Amino acid sequence: MSPLDERNIYLIGPRASGKTTLGRLLAERLGRPFADLDARFVEIHGESIAALVARDGWEAFRLAEAAIMAEIGKETGLVVATGGGAVLMPENRAVLARGLVFYLQAQPERLAERLMADMLEAQRPRLTELGLREEITATLAEREPLYLACAHACLPERGPEELLDMALRALAAW
Repeated sequence: MSPLDERNIYLIGPRASGKTTLGRLLAERLGRPFADLDARFVEIHGESIAALVARDGWEAFRLAEAAIMAEIGKETGLVVATGGGAVLMPENRAVLARGLVFYLQAQPERLAERLMADMLEAQRPRLTELGLREEITATLAEREPLYLACAHACLPERGPEELLDMALRALAAW
């Protein structure tokens, strides 16, 4: 196993950018285990993200997410779909820095379309009191510098198979 094989591959980007979809495809193609940070949260805590946020607030969720990210960071050879806000915590960015990181870029309009088509409110609770499109634009503006700072490669908005090909080409170049 080469050092590249041992490093986790992390997918970062806003909600509905395709991290889970690409993560599953990439893991299957590479023969690696797949981990979804949001799904792992539900598995560990036995409740939805929305339930924790409603009860204890976003800060409590971010702390729980960071604990899960730290545990995932101890594993090797994973493909990991992170939550959209995982880059907000410095300790999560430190975990990302030990792996290979792809930033899945998407236009706010496209993200809004995807979210409206599949709200998943238990998984994707509202971040602000703004309307959906305004919220997406505001959070993307806040987080994009962090996404860019963490990323080893940026994958522009494309279909899943094309994103997979782009990711595989980037990995081959490493």
